[in-house]
Amino acid sequence: MAADSGTPGKERLSLMAERVDKPELVDRVARRLDRDGETVGEIVEGFLEEVYQALKRGDSVSLRGFGSFYVRAGRDSWVFRFNPSQRLRALFGWSSTYHGPL
Repeated sequence: MAADSGTPGKERLSLMAERVDKPELVDRVARRLDRDGETVGEIVEGFLEEVYQALKRGDSVSLRGFGSFYVRAGRDSWVFRFNPSQRLRALFGWSSTYHGPL
């Protein structure tokens, strides 16, 4: 792990260097909720499919406390955007009005 450089957010970023893939995410959620991995896996799959279908229709998806996903027509193609919540912005030291727990 990198030493803290004194820059806000740098130490937190170095702590987040691990990549969490879908099976690991399912496992973590299952442990957090004390549920079996198969059920949580089905829920995650269903959730992701609904997000996919909403974006495919051109709808935006807003997850309060996390951020919003949306697509819009660009000049030559579709543009995919993610707008992080104030809490997520604060986690990375970006401009934020959020003052709650990270």
